Amino acid sequence: MQIHRLALAALLFAASPAFADTLIDNANGVQVGATGKLQRFTGIVIGNDGKVKLLLLKGQKRPLRIARRIDAGGKTMLPGLIDAHGHVIDSPGGGGGLGLVLLQLDLSGSDSLAALQRRLKGYADANPGTGWITGRGWNQELWPDKRFPTAADLDAVVADRPVWLTRVDGHAAVGNSAALRAAGVTNATADPSGGRIERRANGEPTGLFIDNAIALVADKIPATSPETMDRALEAAQTVLLANGLTAVADMGTSTKGWNAMRRLGEAGRLKIRIISYSDGLEPLRSIVSNAPTAWLYGDRLHLGGVKLYADGALGSRGAWLKAPYRDKPDTRGLRFLSDAELGVQAEQAAAAGHQLAIHAIGDAANAQVISAFEGLNHRFKGDRRWRIEHLQIADPADLKRLKPAGIIASMQPTHQTSDRTMAEARLDPPRLKGAYAWRTIERYGVRLAFGSDFPVESPKPFPGLAAAVSRQDPNGQPPGGWRPEERVSFATALAGFTRGAAYAGFAERKIGSLEPGKWADFILVDRDVAKVDPQALAATKVLETWVAGKKVFSADAMPAR
Repeated sequence: MQIHRLALAALLFAASPAFADTLIDNANGVQVGATGKLQRFTGIVIGNDGKVKLLLLKGQKRPLRIARRIDAGGKTMLPGLIDAHGHVIDSPGGGGGLGLVLLQLDLSGSDSLAALQRRLKGYADANPGTGWITGRGWNQELWPDKRFPTAADLDAVVADRPVWLTRVDGHAAVGNSAALRAAGVTNATADPSGGRIERRANGEPTGLFIDNAIALVADKIPATSPETMDRALEAAQTVLLANGLTAVADMGTSTKGWNAMRRLGEAGRLKIRIISYSDGLEPLRSIVSNAPTAWLYGDRLHLGGVKLYADGALGSRGAWLKAPYRDKPDTRGLRFLSDAELGVQAEQAAAAGHQLAIHAIGDAANAQVISAFEGLNHRFKGDRRWRIEHLQIADPADLKRLKPAGIIASMQPTHQTSDRTMAEARLDPPRLKGAYAWRTIERYGVRLAFGSDFPVESPKPFPGLAAAVSRQDPNGQPPGGWRPEERVSFATALAGFTRGAAYAGFAERKIGSLEPGKWADFILVDRDVAKVDPQALAATKVLETWVAGKKVFSADAMPAR
């Protein structure tokens, strides 16, 4: 009888869910608590379902029945970081998202036209043939003369095959003469609505296309194969996980991109969590018949919203401003949609239950989008969480309208450090008061969600955290920070990349913090990010990344398990 009882007890102990639990102990845990303040902890218990079972504070008694104990060695543990605005595989305008950029000609950091030409020649020599050469990442603002490239500049290097190179922000692109011929673009080709073909005095296209004009050429590029899309997604996933991102909002998912995500999910190889926003209404109709999708593959994929556009970008002078550009007084940028057109598209998406995320960079575009959301609130009730993507340049008077309209400010701190000198050239001082105004927006009680807009910027989140708290780039420039009154606290910055980003995607019950019932998505890093200076914060290295309680990246190059 005694033997029977012992056997039964052993069987119950072995079957107990607690026996399958994993304890990550001796950690220097840092996260933003429910109150918005920094919270310290020393360990977590992960259930066999991959979710957090217990959050352990300093001195708190550890469970006795644990299947596995892992000593974090005092390393700093953070919740998995979330990029609230990126482009995972492809991106609107054919410029390529992170995945495709990793597979094509990378022009980021080119410090002159000559440097671009050298990279183009090297790529063409290494990839001979007659097919298109595509690339992304040039930024004329980094060049001594700041002149936009032309078809002639590319012809001087490659003239016998089409070349199509997209600006870093995806809102301008340049093609060589072969690309223009292949696309059928001539002097007679008209500018599309919301786009512009740059021309010489005689009307001849220079080879530069702005915003909606990009499609005139990009649509003629041979379609990317499913196999290439799959490779691009896996390449992007590897980079994102290595940088401590366990979830991203994919802003502008194409049908091809969505299908690649589904294929990776079906194969059990989708490790990162993707909150998808379709690239306008057309892809939405081919992805879902009506309502948002369920959360798929263990909460790793979900399409819940639609991305629309109100204007272009500041760098190509496509951002729509209330007053002319300071450095080009003959233009106010590009207005993509009339108020009526924006209202119709937004209402169609909202009526189907989709969250709206609208790109707006200039102050006129932001004012238009705020008005559109104010109008939607008269018809659609409940928790809609309207999003403005970027919100870079706003009339200070319009910032007061954000919270009453129920708008989330989805912003990218590294844009401020990259754009500050350009913003000063494009705008006169009074208009800079509403530029990248994180602290003012926070003070008005508006929710902030932070991201990077990769591959426009690096997907590394720590330079973004550093920029948010310092208004300086990783080199500490400018001294004291640019418009330092708009700095935010470290807690606010970290919340923007965790709780705020999760909330912005209706995912706050699943991710964004290490709390019981949420997924055990976390990272270990090489320093206490809450104690170092901004430059050291920007240089933070990710040591390990875990998703759903499993290691998916290790800096020591050991196989993830």
